[in-house]
Amino acid sequence: MSQQKTKILLVEDDRVSGNLVKYFLIDQNYDVTLCADTAMAWQQFMKNNYDLCLLDIVVPGKRDGIELAKNIRQKNKDIPILLMSSKCMEKDKITGFESGADDYITKPFNYQILLMKIRVFLKRRKKEEEKTHFLFRIGDFEFDHENLILRNDSEQYQLTQKEADIVRYLCLNANRIVKREDILMNIWGKDDFFLGRSMDVFITKIRKYFKSQDAVNIQTIHGIGFKFNNSLQLSYN
Repeated sequence: MSQQKTKILLVEDDRVSGNLVKYFLIDQNYDVTLCADTAMAWQQFMKNNYDLCLLDIVVPGKRDGIELAKNIRQKNKDIPILLMSSKCMEKDKITGFESGADDYITKPFNYQILLMKIRVFLKRRKKEEEKTHFLFRIGDFEFDHENLILRNDSEQYQLTQKEADIVRYLCLNANRIVKREDILMNIWGKDDFFLGRSMDVFITKIRKYFKSQDAVNIQTIHGIGFKFNNSLQLSYN
């Protein structure tokens, strides 16, 4: 079974430096999207499901790397954010951490050190996801992935494992476009035509669970995938 590669959003306006980092990480089996400005980076972040962001601080656009980090953190409180900069003053590092970044690496840096930092944060995030029991709020429903239950005051559904896995993936990527192939790789472990047809059947059934929820819907983005529109709240047990 093939496994989906870890996806990294890399923001670096220097073409040479950006490509050096990009292809170094690709050689380490990461899937890397390189953006030369923050507008492009934000667009990519909103369209795709990334596992880690690696941001240069001084980049073109209405936002600099610090502002981009703040916006990303507001949208996703768990994704690891690493900042890169030639600025090495303590105040610059403090500003970086205040933006919501998890770490700060000063240019020029050793690529192996960068790789170790990336691995540490990805490993830490995976452990946190494994040990946390999520209860999702979907409209007036509460969704308990661990026990495969979707319920509110008047209805309760016992989901299949596949249904629950799809709903969880949509919740984790709520209000963002998710690609069909990303859902297939995350839920089934591979992307092919017949699994795609099976996924469509599951999506149709899941839509019926939420037919009473005016503020919740699974929107089909033709030729791309889906967008799960929901005011998402999480609680932890």
